[in-house]
Amino acid sequence: MNAVTITKSNYEAEVAQSDKTVLLDFWASWCGPCREVAPILDEIARENDGIKVGKINVDEESELASTFEVMSIPLLVVVKNGKPVKQHAGSLPKAKIMELLADV
Repeated sequence: MNAVTITKSNYEAEVAQSDKTVLLDFWASWCGPCREVAPILDEIARENDGIKVGKINVDEESELASTFEVMSIPLLVVVKNGKPVKQHAGSLPKAKIMELLADV
């Protein structure tokens, strides 16, 4: 599965009602660390059927960014059963992202 673009209009269906664990990536095109982590997240999305990766552009989806109180990007948020359960601000290598997703 490829990463999904998350917007205010599809958040409920794609994230809140998802039966999978969702890894949200809050990012922006001007953010260097966001560009570093993007290919890693795409790889995770392709390799893990039980995980949905959603990308939220903070410049285009300021309401969602506000809801999650995003203060710095990239911000990775793990959502399970519609509720945020873990998060990490900043770029991470693949192994650390997989650790973030473990035990959820």
